[in-house]
Amino acid sequence: MSAEPTTSDEARDGALVPLTMPREGVPDVITDERALLRAAEAVVAGSGPVGMDAERASGYRYGQRAYLVQVRREGAGTFLVDPIAVPDLSPLDEAIGAAEWVLHAATQDLVCLAEVGLRPRVLFDTELAGRLAGLARVGLGAMVEHYLGLRLAKEHSAVDWSSRPLPEPWLRYAALDVEVLVDLREAVHADLEKQGKTGWATEEFASLLSFTGPEPRTDPWRRTSGIHRIRARRGIGIVRELWLWRDELARQRDVAPGRIVPDAAIAEIAIAHQRVERVPRSLGSSDPRVARSIRRHEQALLDGIARALDLPEDELPPLSLPSAGPPPPRTWAERDPVAAARLSRARELLGGLSEELAIPVENVLTPDLLRRYLWEGPAAPTTTDVAKALTEMGARTWQTTLAAPLIARACAEHPLA
Repeated sequence: MSAEPTTSDEARDGALVPLTMPREGVPDVITDERALLRAAEAVVAGSGPVGMDAERASGYRYGQRAYLVQVRREGAGTFLVDPIAVPDLSPLDEAIGAAEWVLHAATQDLVCLAEVGLRPRVLFDTELAGRLAGLARVGLGAMVEHYLGLRLAKEHSAVDWSSRPLPEPWLRYAALDVEVLVDLREAVHADLEKQGKTGWATEEFASLLSFTGPEPRTDPWRRTSGIHRIRARRGIGIVRELWLWRDELARQRDVAPGRIVPDAAIAEIAIAHQRVERVPRSLGSSDPRVARSIRRHEQALLDGIARALDLPEDELPPLSLPSAGPPPPRTWAERDPVAAARLSRARELLGGLSEELAIPVENVLTPDLLRRYLWEGPAAPTTTDVAKALTEMGARTWQTTLAAPLIARACAEHPLA
């Protein structure tokens, strides 16, 4: 099995062609149902896979909703749809039907596309395909350069897509992003076939069809940057109160929470007041950005501190939550030496397989699955035992076929006493 990704002649020679204008020019943005229905009719008359993309306003707006949806199909052209003006895109979904979607980094877009009525029946993820094909760089721009010999500008990737009207350069960028997807799909698919990995990719893509986003966290406020520096439960309580206040205000204003008060301000305030007994008269910071946000919302922040200080000790949140999974691997040697030895050996074996196949080890088998399986301490598992357990945990067949014999070997080399 070859693990060397193929490269276009242009990319080999270093002669990249700048991609500056869509083939049919920049299409008008669809902002009414009549235009959406015309687009749907054109998509039905087209042929082949459908390139799909979505632009969000991460860092500007609350949540991850789509503010522009891009669709392209051979024989139909490219369509740019404003899902704020036309929030129900089910006519497009019906027009696409069972045709294959082509996306790049599908998990970033599937949820927001589903919110507007677009759900794939079959899909091809070019980023994931690039990982399986052995590419070191799997961003869209890097893969387009590698396979198609084209340079795709990415300077508008982090702009505020909730702005209206959207500037023409942004729309040009959006149209070009989706224009290259089907050609890229064909190139990386040929690479996977050459390496004998198409079956693996097919399993991976099928598993994405049920993706509905990450599991909701028990205490999402514990993701606040800098919370690890807080050593008292009162400080943790302050973080919770300020985070919940900020989140509700951000939701009401439809703005990214960090634009109201950055995490750095919440952590700094909590650290400074984690052991006080009285609410301070004022707040400040030596960091100019933090100081500005504190001045703007000082009274609300002081009120949050007061709520945390008023809580009885037994109502304060714990410093940390008990882990639902295995403990950190660094503690295994002391707590379970056999499990630690098995984990070390399995990592070594899987790492060697990863290099041989030119696939990131986390794609061969996620580290979480490996840890969860080995910490449970199977006595003397066979390859079949390992494969069955990994499958029940969510591993794909191709992953268990490759990983199960190696994990069984690691267990056999380090038997339980």
